[in-house]
This record gives sequence, C-alpha cells and structure tokens, in this order.
Amino acid sequence: MNHLTRRPRRNRKSDVIRNLVQENHLTLHDLIFPIFVTEGQNVQQAIPSMPGISRFSLDRLVDEVGECVELGIKAFAPFPNISEDKKDRFAQESKNPEGLFLKTISELKRQFPDIVLATDVAMDPYSTDGHDGIVDNGEIINDASLEVLGQMALAQAQAGADIVAPSDMMDGRVAHIRQILDQHAFSNVAIMSYTAKYASGFYGPFRDALESAPKHGDKKTYQMNPANTREALIEAELDTLEGADYLMVKPALSYLDVIKSLRDNSNLPIAAYNVSGEYAMVKAAAQNGWLDGEKIMLETLLSMKRAGADIILTYFAKEFAQYVKR
Repeated sequence: MNHLTRRPRRNRKSDVIRNLVQENHLTLHDLIFPIFVTEGQNVQQAIPSMPGISRFSLDRLVDEVGECVELGIKAFAPFPNISEDKKDRFAQESKNPEGLFLKTISELKRQFPDIVLATDVAMDPYSTDGHDGIVDNGEIINDASLEVLGQMALAQAQAGADIVAPSDMMDGRVAHIRQILDQHAFSNVAIMSYTAKYASGFYGPFRDALESAPKHGDKKTYQMNPANTREALIEAELDTLEGADYLMVKPALSYLDVIKSLRDNSNLPIAAYNVSGEYAMVKAAAQNGWLDGEKIMLETLLSMKRAGADIILTYFAKEFAQYVKR
C-alpha cells in the first residue's frame, strides 16, 4: 500500500477548496484601461489590428468611459491620435490647452471626477519624426528633450491628470518632471515611470492606432535591449531615487521575468503594460478558433499578477469587466 503523507490534490478537489487556497487574485481594481481619442465629432474608428478597440472622438469617448465606469473600471490611460498638420519637431501641440489631449483630460475629469487618469508623457504622438525625443541629425537629444517632457507633464497636471506616465526612456526625465511638478504646486500628482520599456516588436498595433511610428530609424538608442534583465534594475534604482511613485515594465507577457525581478528588488508598486501586440495575438487566434480567447485573457492577466505586478494596463480591461459582471 502506498503511504503518501502529502497529497497536493486534496487542495484541488472542489471549486470551493481551490478558491480557498488560490495564491493570486485578479480584480478590476488591478487594471488600467488604455483608450484612444481622435479629432472630430461623433467618430468611432475601429482599429483593425486591435479587434474590439476603437479610436473615439471626445464626445464618443465620454460615452465609452461612462460605460466602463458602470462596469466598475475606474482607471484609464488616454492616448491621442493627432493629425499630421499639428505635429512638429518639438511637440508643441502637447502643451496647447485647446488641443485634443489636454481638452480630453479636462473633460473626462469634469464628467467623471472620481476616475483616475494616467497620462502619457512622450513626444512621439506629436512629433513629425515619430520619436520620443528631439531629433538632431538623426540623433535623439536627451537633455533638450527633458525640457519638452517637463512642460508636457505640467500641462497634463494642470488639465487634471492624476498620474503622469513618462514613456520616453530619456535619462533623468523622472527627476526633471518631479521637480517641475513640485515647483508648480502639483506635488500630489504621481509619476508612473515606464522604467523598463523594451525595444519590442509588440508595439505595432498601438502605432497603428496613434499613427506614430518613427519616420526614420528605430528606438533602440533609448528603449531597452530585449536581451537584458540586469539593466532593468539599474533603471529601477534610478527612477526610485529620482522620485517615481510606480515602476512599469513594458511589454508584459514576454517580460514576466523582468516584472518578477523588479518586484523582488523594489518596494514600489509595479505596473505591467499588456501591450497591443500581446492583445492582438490573443484576439487573432481566438477569431480563428485556435484558442479560447476568454480563457487565454484570464490566464495571461493572471500570469502578470503572479509575476508580481500590482497594476496591469490592458486592452482587455472592458472585456474582463464584462466577464466579472456575468
């Protein structure tokens, strides 16, 4: 007779027991929903490479956010689709109080004062070069770009942003933004730094959504090499010393080890960005009947929590909210 003293299957024998011993839990409170705003009136433009996701004009975006709030989503990350005629080398439109993005922030906070807005601080949506910094003779100029990013973050805070999220990967930008915000009495506006943002192939659908792909070259001189993990700890240490309130890893699914590394080495909240390409892969496979899209959504989001993410930015947020409500 087999005398087994430890039988792990005893803790799996029913739903109730499995739920009692579940180690990680995914809730709506963990999620931030990235949303896209575009110019015009009564506009909803489907993004072909991101099934189920659209660009909305501000009037329609208000309706979309209202639906999400009713479902229990309370945190959003808006991104602007800016027309080419408003772009220039120095991203000046990013500071225009009558421009699309700042008006969007103000209106969403006016309509829904209790939601949290985490706003993107980067030049590429507004830049004729499509890069996250000022370009001079093909080189991304770090320190001059900080001035633009600082003013951009200030304008977003003035419009009502709760969290500013620099996604540019310029050296020193967290310290510069923190200094600018504090000098202008926005010490309560938090910084969610894109700490370990990799030069990834998973961003294609997002760039389709914003029409913000680089016009020349690539982003490898400022975004991280996908081969590196220890470098993420250097970035995390610097961002922490410079005053970041949250540390983010982007992408998430192919960088779960990096999420865990930051979790193991930092006491700050860790965010993971479940990016557009990761979303698109699941959606494409589900549409072809190759995978159960709902099960894979839940499994992938839970994997990010298991790796140590406190916060997940994901295009699945509304779908997950609908799943929870069933």
